[in-house]
Amino acid sequence: QVQLVESGGGLVQAGGSLRLSCAASGGAFTAYVLAWFRQAPGKEREFVASATAYADSVKGRFTISRDNAKNTVYLQMNSLKPEDTAVYYCAARLWGAANFVWGQGTQVTVSS
Repeated sequence: QVQLVESGGGLVQAGGSLRLSCAASGGAFTAYVLAWFRQAPGKEREFVASATAYADSVKGRFTISRDNAKNTVYLQMNSLKPEDTAVYYCAARLWGAANFVWGQGTQVTVSS
């Protein structure tokens, strides 16, 4: 089963940028659908981005990409807002499978 490790979170001012990385190991990277989710304090985990879709709240500001040679998926986040503050999780599932495998999460804090 694939293991996922996120990095790149931190504290940034509103309007700034961050790039999150998610390194995968232990599985055939190209066999997995990859996505990013986030969970803000007191809220449920929500979808952020995949190769084919973005949450309305991040469209035009966030970009997902993957480097199959490095077994890594990225989330470029621009024009960050305080409401983007959350723990961001990388998730992977095999094509056709129902369940995701999750990383441990990385904290993103956007100050106003």
